[in-house]
This record gives sequence, C-alpha cells and structure tokens, in this order.
Amino acid sequence: MHRGEETAETAVRLMRSRFSAFAVEDEAYLLATWHPATRPERIGFDDGTRWTRLEVVRTEGGGPEDDRGLVEFRAHYLAGTEPGEMHEVSRFVRHDGRWVYVRGKVS
Repeated sequence: MHRGEETAETAVRLMRSRFSAFAVEDEAYLLATWHPATRPERIGFDDGTRWTRLEVVRTEGGGPEDDRGLVEFRAHYLAGTEPGEMHEVSRFVRHDGRWVYVRGKVS
C-alpha cells in the first residue's frame, strides 16, 4: 500500500498501514491517506521514538461496505530505552472511493 499499488479495503487495514508508515517515517504516505480537510502540511516525527507494536482495541464500521469507521488502538513505542504507549480513537471515512484518516482523540 505504501507504494500506491493497492488501497486499504477496511479502516483497520488503513490504520495498520499508517502505523507502519509512522514506524518508517513515510510522510508522503501518511499525508496521502489523510483527509484533505484535516490534513496538516507536514508530519512532525520525534527523533527519539521507535514505534514497536500496534494493538487494535476495537473497531466500529469501517468495513468494505461502510463509508465511516472508527478504530481504537494502542501504539507501543520506545523513547530511547523507555517503553510507552499511546491510546487513540481514530475516525476514518471514504473519500473519493478510498479510506482516509480524518482525526483521532488521544487519551
């Protein structure tokens, strides 16, 4: 998906691909899969953070026949040698026939 050869058929698949893009700092892919109404100009990557694991907690909608979806997840990381996790509920919609990230609420 990162090379643009295929698109995510579900919101959770897009979420997983975006996590991978964060892990390798693929800014172009992250911006391309972000809704144009909420997309930032740039992604600020933290040099000291290494994303290690994605744990999907729950999903609502977001299937092949849906137009909206929600993915709740925990993203695990190392900041230097210190482990941590980020908890987010992300919203996705279909835009021009493909899934895109709209926004997330971090807690």
